[in-house]
Amino acid sequence: MESTHVGALHRLNSTQLQREVGRFVSSVRQNRLAWALIGLWALAMMSLPIVLWTVGNGFLPNAVTVTTGLQAIAVIVVLGTAWGWQRTLASIVTIAVLGWLVEYIGSTTGVPFGAYTYTARLQPHLSGVPLLIPVAWFMLLPCAWTVAAYIADGRRWLFVLLSVLAFVAWDLFLDPQMVTWDFWRWSQPSGYFGIPWSNYIGWALAALVMTLIVRPPAKPLRLLLVIYGLTWFFETFGLLFFWNLVGPALIGSVVMGGFLIAALWKMRHTAQ
Repeated sequence: MESTHVGALHRLNSTQLQREVGRFVSSVRQNRLAWALIGLWALAMMSLPIVLWTVGNGFLPNAVTVTTGLQAIAVIVVLGTAWGWQRTLASIVTIAVLGWLVEYIGSTTGVPFGAYTYTARLQPHLSGVPLLIPVAWFMLLPCAWTVAAYIADGRRWLFVLLSVLAFVAWDLFLDPQMVTWDFWRWSQPSGYFGIPWSNYIGWALAALVMTLIVRPPAKPLRLLLVIYGLTWFFETFGLLFFWNLVGPALIGSVVMGGFLIAALWKMRHTAQ
């Protein structure tokens, strides 16, 4: 009897594995360009420490520009395929404009993030704000929407709330990393590894406004979850083993990883 149960369990696991492999192969065939861009971005992220060791930290702004650009383009392609290009481009422009605006207000007035200034490392600037910063807003916010869509089960208020939180979780890695790389500086370092807590309130408010204005469909897109998961992995691994930011690596890994695990669990549960 026991051997019968073991055999049945083995067949069930094999069937599930075959089903998942089939879904993956189908996804690759249907989204070749997006997968190619994701692969290219992942390769660039993995080679980043090697490039910096070889060329030196002076190349860091260029490397960040390349990796951010590749990730952003991959996100745009995924959204364009799923939403249609008109809606996608309108959403991206909205996020980029709002992202630049909130960063301009923040860097000149201290509201809503706290008092900070950008250095000259990330070029070019528009009125003191690096143009790469608005790109960073739309390279991961749609991924947070997908995480929220998996978890929220169609409840709009919960979708909006989780979108904000899943996005802010990324900054538990990002801000300490960018300050260490001297891309921007806080006037009064404090709070979370030198990052004022007001920064995270500002991130939450900005992400909330963008989500409410864009009104993205609460429909999960698996490729965006892949990008969210890879971002979590690269941030955790990079901060822990290459950039010597152990605290942000561990805390960011737990918080952002928690959203990722919840989304993956709901995805698998829904697929069964």
